This record gives sequence, structure tokens and C-alpha cells, in this order.
Amino acid sequence: MLNAVIFDFDGVILDSEGLHFKVFNQVLEKHKINISWDDYQQKYIGFNDEEAFKSIFKINKKRLNKKLIEDLIHQKAIIFEKSIKNDEADVFPGVVQLIKSIPVKLPIGLCSGALRSDIEPVIKNLKIKRFFKSIVTAEDTIKSKPFPEPYLLSLKNLNIQDPSKTVAIEDTPAGINSAKEAGMKVLAVTNTFSSGYLYEADAIASSLAEVNRKTLEDLIY
Repeated sequence: MLNAVIFDFDGVILDSEGLHFKVFNQVLEKHKINISWDDYQQKYIGFNDEEAFKSIFKINKKRLNKKLIEDLIHQKAIIFEKSIKNDEADVFPGVVQLIKSIPVKLPIGLCSGALRSDIEPVIKNLKIKRFFKSIVTAEDTIKSKPFPEPYLLSLKNLNIQDPSKTVAIEDTPAGINSAKEAGMKVLAVTNTFSSGYLYEADAIASSLAEVNRKTLEDLIY
């Protein structure tokens, strides 16, 4: 029997990857760095901001210290939050309805590489924060996706003993790898990547509007 459902945030709940890409380049502009959409999609989607900035600076042979990383993350968070308030990102069809349709007795978690400050305003505005029994964000683990630590913490918070009966809903190869390494089943949605990139998932959907509890239950049998 299905024992929990854990949602990713960017690319699953919020159509925000394009906005993240835009804001990354705004922050990087003063450092004379520009990343292409292809590079962003292939190398950085699914990773937290700290790991992304470290990789970008290393590839561009730019010096980076702890203070600068903190400044970059802070600058990006401020711009991103302003953009969200200006409604520059939309909620994906079906996701709020799916969250609300899951019975109260079935624990729901949120596991994301985004900052808590990016997530909280959105889920409060959507009136879905109360449905999540666990919210794991970039600040909560040392290692981010594709490592399993974020999902392992989510499972611990939800008191899940058998992760093989837990379903993660993801949109990136990094997220899928993280959940699978934590022993979970994965439903991937093609909001960000085409199905060819999501082959390690247990099932793939084109939209969460076509997913219901039975779809999730079927993954664990």
C-alpha cells in the first residue's frame, strides 16, 4: 500500500525553471558570465543554487569564495522573490488538485533544492502549505539532488520505514536519481525534460492533470 507522496517544487508545482534561468543570468551579468538555456537545462536544473554557482564559476575559470557564494545566492533570492510577486511563473495544471485529493491519512512531503524563501510564499498563496507534513529545502542538507540526502531526510521526517512504497514526483534526471537512491518509486512529469531524459523513472506522465491517487498506487505494485 502507498505510504507517502513527496513532491518536488520547481518544474513540478511551479513552472519556474525559465525564471530561474533568467535570474541566474541577471546575477551573473556583473561577473561577465552568461549561460545558455541548453547549458542550464543539461548541467544545472535539479541542483541547488550553491552547487550551480560553484560549477558555473569553475567552468568559466572565475574565483569564488564563501562570501561571494553567499552574496550570489542572496542576490538571486531577492530577484526571484520579486519576480514571483510579479506573477512571472505559473502553477502547473492539475498539481494543486492532486495535492488536495490525497487523503489526509496519507502523508505528503515537499522535497526541493530551492531555498525555503522561494517556496514558502508560493505554497502559502496557493493555500497548500498545510497539506505538507514535511518540507525539505536547500538549507536542510549538506548534499543536494542528485544525492539521496534530501529524500532520506524527507522520509525520516515522515517516519517512513519502507521507502519502496513511497512515490516521489519529479521532473529532472537529478531529482529522479536522488529519489531512486533513497529507495523510492518515481513518477516523472515531462514539464522540463522530454521523456527520453527521464527513463530511470518508474512511470512518466505528460501532465499531473492526468494523474490521480490510483496512478500513484499502481506504481508500488
